[in-house]
Amino acid sequence: MVHTDVGIVHPGAMGAQVAAQVRAAGSRVWWLPQGRSAETRRRAAELGLLPAGSMAELTAECTLLLSVCPPAAALDVARQTAAAGFEGVYVDANAVSPRRMAQIAEALHGTGATLVDGGITGPPPREAGTTRLYLSGDDTVVSGVRALFDATLLTPVVLAGPVGRASALKLAFAAYNKISYALAAEACALAEDHGVLEDLLDVAAHLLPDTPLARPEQLASAGPRAWRWEPEMREIAEAWRGSGLTGSFADAAADTFERWHAHKDDRSVTSGQLLADLIGRGPEEAG
Repeated sequence: MVHTDVGIVHPGAMGAQVAAQVRAAGSRVWWLPQGRSAETRRRAAELGLLPAGSMAELTAECTLLLSVCPPAAALDVARQTAAAGFEGVYVDANAVSPRRMAQIAEALHGTGATLVDGGITGPPPREAGTTRLYLSGDDTVVSGVRALFDATLLTPVVLAGPVGRASALKLAFAAYNKISYALAAEACALAEDHGVLEDLLDVAAHLLPDTPLARPEQLASAGPRAWRWEPEMREIAEAWRGSGLTGSFADAAADTFERWHAHKDDRSVTSGQLLADLIGRGPEEAG
């Protein structure tokens, strides 16, 4: 099926760039301005997204709906979509556990909508080769979603198997990738508290180059995103426990990211400020 009208809920930093790829592929993209921030409205206007007056209007206009939102909101968005009577293809591309994906499937059950499981790895797609969209679910429907992103900057990758597989892969990768930032921050905070931070950075640059531990500017980049990463860690902890594993690593990382919520979308935050948050000092005392 060719999807000429696609909905996006909600065009944040990642969702906006996903929407841009859909538009570049020739589809009209609709979104729901109700309750969204001025920054989100600005992004949508710059991309030429079409505003819908309500969820009912959004679902009526579109044959495919992309859910790209904070993990904690994913189930609620699916329930809103179901309540609006959506009968098209629903792609949940959020960082949620397989158990949460099963709840989303249950929310959509009996509505006529077809669920596709999606998992995005990499940064918002602004150049080729950096970002992938993993997809799993019904083969025919997944093929249609894959075709939507062919020849765009977001590379679609189909995983054979049912809904839940793409989410599991996304969380497995995010567990290693994002927990490494929390671990680096805690290591640096310990070193800072004992006055050996510069020495730690030196040995890390020698033995572990190109890691958050060796590059303070890379570590600082976690601050503006921590408000999204914290609930993602909670999903990872749940997924691990569902597989008989301990969720303690992810729980600890979530606690670290939670302490940085005040830096939401603040691109000027420094690694020193983030470390100060962890060790309970004012920025002027830390480093």
